[in-house]
Amino acid sequence: MLKQPEFRSFFLLVLFTLTFGTVVYHSVEGWRWIDSLYFSVITLTTIGYGDLAPVTDIGKIFTILYVFVGLGILLGFVNASGEYFRKQQIERMSRGIPNFLWDSGNTLEETERDILENIRDHEEEEGSW
Repeated sequence: MLKQPEFRSFFLLVLFTLTFGTVVYHSVEGWRWIDSLYFSVITLTTIGYGDLAPVTDIGKIFTILYVFVGLGILLGFVNASGEYFRKQQIERMSRGIPNFLWDSGNTLEETERDILENIRDHEEEEGSW
């Protein structure tokens, strides 16, 4: 995955964002390094347990900006990861390699044919109502 430029870019951006957030929270809020990293991760993943919260005005303002920018970066990373796995799966299916999630053994053409048959069957059923 790291060979893919888009994935690698988002991966490095996520690492930079988490590192930057950790340093800022450590400096501004005076938290331990592990607490700062923990808060950075919990904030960007929108989990927000509430056990830590910034108390300084600078920390609160930073958190607002951090969420908007960091969440976009994190979502880009998740999207790039999903796209990578989707492309890998299509490539495997086109070569006749079974899906790693289910062992149908269908090729891409067989899967497309099954989908089209299901659509036709569904349309025929709706037409008979």
